[in-house]
Amino acid sequence: MTARPVRIGFLVSQLGSYASARFAELIKPSGLTPATAGVLRILVREPGLSQRALAARLGSAPSRVVVLVDALEQAGLVVRARDPEDRRNHRLEVTEAGRETLGALRAAAERQNADILEPLDPEERETFAALVAKLAAAHGLDPEVHAGYSAGGPPARR
Repeated sequence: MTARPVRIGFLVSQLGSYASARFAELIKPSGLTPATAGVLRILVREPGLSQRALAARLGSAPSRVVVLVDALEQAGLVVRARDPEDRRNHRLEVTEAGRETLGALRAAAERQNADILEPLDPEERETFAALVAKLAAAHGLDPEVHAGYSAGGPPARR
């Protein structure tokens, strides 16, 4: 009897689904979704982005970004401010409540990481992290933006 080959793609997909579901569960008390949490994180790192620039950064349709920003604005985490250099555009600014919420999101992400990596010893964790980063880079994945934001999904293989 021959051993079945390990189905790497399938297992990575399952691990990704587990990671996504775990993160969603951990941030549920914040009232955010993984998508709105990701937008908030980007806006903290890149303050003053316009909605159009945010849509381009995410590779997403502008109408999808409007929905995400609306949710963050309604939660009091983001405000739209007129761009003084181009009054047709709004700059997206994170509020103090948004910055505080980001701290809770970071704690959730650290808990998610710990949950995923718990079965590995410290050396295996370092090796795994390096290999995952190498694979992501080789496939043109942006470590800051989830491919799920774009209408087309992940980038095509080169």
